[in-house]
Amino acid sequence: MTRVFPDGNYESWTQCRSLLPHVKIVLASRNDTDGDDRLNAATLSSNCGLFLDLQGAYEEAGSMHGWALKAREKVLGCEHPHTLISVIHLGNVLDSQGRYEEAEAMHRRALEGFEKVLGQEHPYTLSSVGNLGNVLDSQGKYEEAELLHRRALEGVEEVFGREHRNTLTSVSNLGNVLSRQGKYEEAESMHRRALEGSEKMLGREHPDTLTSVSSLGKVLSQQGRYEEAEAIHRRALEGLEEVLGQEHPHTLNSVGHLGLVLDNQGKYEEAEAMHRRDLEGSEKVLGREHPNTLTSANNLGLVLFKQGKYEEEEAMHRRALEVREKVLGREHPDTLTSVSNLGLVLDRHRKHEEAEAMQRRALEARERVLGYEHPETLITVDAVLSLSYFHQNHVPL
Repeated sequence: MTRVFPDGNYESWTQCRSLLPHVKIVLASRNDTDGDDRLNAATLSSNCGLFLDLQGAYEEAGSMHGWALKAREKVLGCEHPHTLISVIHLGNVLDSQGRYEEAEAMHRRALEGFEKVLGQEHPYTLSSVGNLGNVLDSQGKYEEAELLHRRALEGVEEVFGREHRNTLTSVSNLGNVLSRQGKYEEAESMHRRALEGSEKMLGREHPDTLTSVSSLGKVLSQQGRYEEAEAIHRRALEGLEEVLGQEHPHTLNSVGHLGLVLDNQGKYEEAEAMHRRDLEGSEKVLGREHPNTLTSANNLGLVLFKQGKYEEEEAMHRRALEVREKVLGREHPDTLTSVSNLGLVLDRHRKHEEAEAMQRRALEARERVLGYEHPETLITVDAVLSLSYFHQNHVPL
């Protein structure tokens, strides 16, 4: 079974699906194995975990990778490359589950181990650099993440060339963290490069290509190019629904992106429907406290605000803020977005002093975390000045 079960990549999904029930029966007795049989079971469990991870079945994938890691630690030792690969796989699943601190610890362990055993420029080391960059990006540690992604990209370009799949992944990762820092032009260039390469190497309907489509749409939207962004997001969503299904986390993420660009164009009813679909699906698939679910709640709150549905909107923003503070921390960029959004709600309810306090909290933290010239910082400056002007002049806004 270890010989015949594929590595879980997109091209092998049909075979993986047909073999998966048989694999689970085989793996049911894996705790009774030892030596080479234990290593075979670890490989099978790892490949199965990769497939399940790509399907969005994160809990089951994490169980598979956790077992493979323990088996390899026992037979091969903690610093063997195969053991460290299992560390990476488990770290990636933890990242997808929003368990960022645990994921970071895994990826730092893998990177340190690969640098020691294989050296700075080995492909496994460079992959580990990129994975650590991703989880730091998820935590809002953008400067450190950017440095890691630039290191990874430079390395994989040297090792694999400019058009290799690993290189394109690094290009996309760097584009993501540049986008989050407000470096939109450079981010757009990266995402266009990644998309062009993926279409050429993998095809238009490959999940990696569709992810690049979605990332490009997001950075176009951030630049106010909404019509172009909408067309891109509709392409991404249609493809992801076809390839991954209606309730895959990546599909739901694409639903949310389309909802945002519709909102920005004043298409509020369609945007609300998208955000409700995203939120309902994310709660079901990922849970109520997953960072993606909280983003969905926040986005729904925004479109409710624009439609004058203030009570439901305030409930959404308070929920997002409360859980983001708990899960991500008080100064994570997503938490500060919730702080600022709640300030807008309070202002609309004529609670101007409380609203100004929220916006000042968001501003002080954004200046510290994102910098003085980040677009979100500048937006918050305008909000604080507007509320301050109201207090000084006592006139309606």
